[in-house]
Amino acid sequence: MVCPYLKKATGQTTVGRPPQARLTETVGLARAITLDVVAVETVSVRGVRSATYLGEGAVVHLGCVVASREIALAILDCRLSPIQQRNLERLWKTKVIDRTALILEIFGARAHTREGALQVELAHLSYQRSRLVRSWTHLERQRGGFGFLGGPGETQIEVDRRILGDRIARLQCELDAVKRTRALHRRARCRVPYPIVALVGYTNAGKSTLFNLLTQANVREADQLFVTLDPTMRALRLPSGRKVILSDTVGFISDLPLELVAAFRATLEEVTSADIVVHVRDIHPPDSDAQRDDVEAILRMIGLESIVDRNIVQLCNKIDLLAQEAREKLLNTASRNATLLPFSAVTGEGLNSLLAALDHRLSCTLSVEEVAVPLADGATLSWLYRWGEVLACHTDESHTHVQVRLSAPNRARLYARLS
Repeated sequence: MVCPYLKKATGQTTVGRPPQARLTETVGLARAITLDVVAVETVSVRGVRSATYLGEGAVVHLGCVVASREIALAILDCRLSPIQQRNLERLWKTKVIDRTALILEIFGARAHTREGALQVELAHLSYQRSRLVRSWTHLERQRGGFGFLGGPGETQIEVDRRILGDRIARLQCELDAVKRTRALHRRARCRVPYPIVALVGYTNAGKSTLFNLLTQANVREADQLFVTLDPTMRALRLPSGRKVILSDTVGFISDLPLELVAAFRATLEEVTSADIVVHVRDIHPPDSDAQRDDVEAILRMIGLESIVDRNIVQLCNKIDLLAQEAREKLLNTASRNATLLPFSAVTGEGLNSLLAALDHRLSCTLSVEEVAVPLADGATLSWLYRWGEVLACHTDESHTHVQVRLSAPNRARLYARLS
């Protein structure tokens, strides 16, 4: 495991994240697919070399480590070009992959549903298509044409590119069908318009543990990276009696491959349609702020600039792991900032504050209506209690006068009933 870092921030490394924290994260990625990590190195790089990414001295040193320990796989925590990957494999005489390939392998191992498998395969093929050049000698062979004017034919690399292109086109068509199905599900939910609360955050921040705590679901949770890939939705009743739909989504990570962002866009659309986005943060590591910036950058990438700029609810999870001084500092900061909520998904500390914050945020989006319901119309009165938040109610000789808080869709449904 090699973590190269530039001495000067030139965009090649994640700003604000120390190399050791980045290396620890990458080791966790490797162990997530049960790789046996036998050696880890951090390498200072003055400038990225087009041939090998690393400097000549580092390449020679790491080659000796690979040979002496008989290492079968070398992982570089950066994005390698096809030429850099090929040259390092020739020099070290072992398989070399970069951070993007490692994350794709994890997603491939964890994708269990049909939709997840399609998304991961599309990302894999998009990544592989750029790496056909000079990877294997058989790609330079030519096949002859047919007939008298067949010409020289096409090389094997052109055949492989065409096969990959055809498969990618078919996958995109299948994912378009998935996207249409999700749109149908969202329209169905709009007919019974429960607000949607989406959980987002860095991988292994505790989203699935929080999801199980709130909904008593049995979503798999573990101290591993990328345990949850497919979105899960469950109903949640808030203290006010209002029912919402809670959505658990795939976790993010720094330098998330663009191929994965594109492939999982259908899944991430569940976040774009949410009424409230709760950013679950792992508050105890030293690079917690850098993780927050990575998540917000991806949210902006998928079109959620307005939500990010409005200061989404930041749930500072795992406060049970903080030292006493850091814990008191966080609680003091949270007392002055309503968007920060200290929380522990393991102990349940801060649960009431979270539910109250969700209730308050939803209440701010509702309007208060004064409705006069005929005494004989018990069905409408029952509907108001079911879909609204009744604030006051009194009855005269002919009508029941109700003061109720309703969302915009339910307000339209109410006046359609009354008309």
